[in-house]
Amino acid sequence: MMMDNEETKPLAYVPEIVLKKRKTNEEWAIKRRERFEQRKLKSKQDRKHVFKRAEQFIQEFRTKELDFVHMKQRRKLRKGSSVTPESKLLFIIRIRSTNSAMHPKARKILHRLRLGKMFCGVFVKANDGLMEMLQMVEPYVTYGYPNLKSVKELVFKKGYGNINKQCVPLTDNNIIEEALGKHGILCIEDIVHEIATGGPHFKDVTHFLWPFKLNRAEGALQGRKKPFKDGGDSGNREDHINELINLMN
Repeated sequence: MMMDNEETKPLAYVPEIVLKKRKTNEEWAIKRRERFEQRKLKSKQDRKHVFKRAEQFIQEFRTKELDFVHMKQRRKLRKGSSVTPESKLLFIIRIRSTNSAMHPKARKILHRLRLGKMFCGVFVKANDGLMEMLQMVEPYVTYGYPNLKSVKELVFKKGYGNINKQCVPLTDNNIIEEALGKHGILCIEDIVHEIATGGPHFKDVTHFLWPFKLNRAEGALQGRKKPFKDGGDSGNREDHINELINLMN
């Protein structure tokens, strides 16, 4: 038959190297497509992130300005009703952390008071300038009148000296004598006495001491931004600061 006589046509021969090349090109095309899709997605996410950052920037700016307005209002309130503290000796505790929305002036005051970190505490002598500064940063701090017991326990338990900008524990009176001996302060008991009595070398002693690093006591602070007198955490606690010191020491 005629069909039997027809010769079967052989399949076209494709060299192996060409097949490999085709496969490689197909894989490369797939990878390029995937990279393109990833770039599109990343570009969309980046644009979204830029818009989000812009919104955050505006929000932070408004919060800073509001913080500054409140600061000026507290300052005016302080001038309008000048309150003389009952004690010359104050202990200040930083109770709120620094955030990006804090006004630079508030940050500067806290730095000047040596309250760079949350739950740090310092002894200071009260005066008009200091009380004005405390009024301006009131939401970030609480303070009051420490008694002799609180002063002694803080110095003995949490006392560190600033030796060449290094935080050194007061385990040896020789450290104290070397730093403060020229002022007649030779031991840790002399430091307690100088602080508690507000002696003539109070500033030298308090600047020798590293800011006290206090513990975060459960239930000691409620996280309320209102002044202590209104049921919050911040501001003047007067003698009640001793209860807080006891919980955080």
